[in-house]
Amino acid sequence: MKGLSTKGLSLAYDGVPIIRDLNLAIPARQISALVGANGCGKSTLLRGLARLLKPCGGTVYLDGESIFKLSTKEVAQQLGILPQGPVAPEGLTVRDLVAQGRYPYQNWLQQWSAKDERIVQQALEITNMQSLAERELDTLSGGQRQRAWIAMALAQDTDILLLDEPTTFLDLAHQIEVLDLLYELHQHQGRTIVMVLHDLNHACRYADYLVAVKEGRIFTAGEPKQVMTEEMVLEVFGLECRVVNDPVVGTPMCVPIGRKGARKSQAKSSSF
Repeated sequence: MKGLSTKGLSLAYDGVPIIRDLNLAIPARQISALVGANGCGKSTLLRGLARLLKPCGGTVYLDGESIFKLSTKEVAQQLGILPQGPVAPEGLTVRDLVAQGRYPYQNWLQQWSAKDERIVQQALEITNMQSLAERELDTLSGGQRQRAWIAMALAQDTDILLLDEPTTFLDLAHQIEVLDLLYELHQHQGRTIVMVLHDLNHACRYADYLVAVKEGRIFTAGEPKQVMTEEMVLEVFGLECRVVNDPVVGTPMCVPIGRKGARKSQAKSSSF
């Protein structure tokens, strides 16, 4: 199982520092979630882990070797990424999209093989997209399209999957559908999954390891029960909350207070 880590990683856009001197070890065979306020550097960090951004300091290690010493094809055979809001050419079918996951294995000596066909079919089956394989992507629902993109990432057949906000723009039912799929992939195949999530409660329910990012640095990291505290939410998100147990699965659950909650609490206190 491939390992992914950083040492002294610094990333910038147009000379503006975003990630600063960051050390991180992603647990193998676990689901990790990057959480934090908008603009804190979560997506930038994920892009750095995927070698989509060149560091201005430090490096990313894949299985103990600097990822920047590996060829693009070598990286693509070991690490799959699903960026936020991916776009496909008009008219592309689900099967054609999923088949693109096999491109890192193609060259002029090795063309499309029976193995490629088998892996594409498996990816379609795992994501329950067989019946939609010949449908064009732009005719699908949001949840179906996201499953199609995940199937493409699965077809890369990598040990590590990086996903940038895989539930963005999906309604609640489709969010749970996608997260359940990723959880089942992890359970059945033992893949290492790293994803950026906005919903703290989803992160606590589905992830084994949380990384809370604040202003380009790791504020805290660990198991959800260690990371998800009222103090962390206040420091990282600037939000007062109460952390209780999720009544369904028992993981930490954030209940925001907000102005309405504060007024209710004050009114209740004053009535005694």
